[in-house]
Amino acid sequence: MTIARVLADRGAVEIVQCNVDITVRDAITLLSQRRIGAMPVEEDGAIAGIFSERDVIHCLAIKGEAALDLTVREAMTSPAITVGPETAVMAALSLMTRRRIRHLPVTEGGRTVGFVSIGDLVKYRIDRIEAEAEAMRSYIQAG
Repeated sequence: MTIARVLADRGAVEIVQCNVDITVRDAITLLSQRRIGAMPVEEDGAIAGIFSERDVIHCLAIKGEAALDLTVREAMTSPAITVGPETAVMAALSLMTRRRIRHLPVTEGGRTVGFVSIGDLVKYRIDRIEAEAEAMRSYIQAG
């Protein structure tokens, strides 16, 4: 099971992202409007970092209200920890657990081709386990 399979099974999903030069205020608005917890940050077509709710909290704790007028470049987590489409789901889950992160940009050749959350990967894993269990039940009952 690879990240590519998770993305394919999920279907076409818009990758919400922003540029390094927008303000934290505008990035927060985008996160809120789209009801998401994080997004990749791009610069010149390549991934430069990731901006998340945690970055907002950290920035506000240090800078107070002035944090809202900073650029995302000043507040994002960089470099972004990424995976490729060929990465195994279990390897991605392990990486997320070790690094204590909840979102991973999926990149190919420095370009963002997908974005997965720990919830996406756990759901995919549970669905696979349930499908395997059902196949075993069917096999046993047929025998």
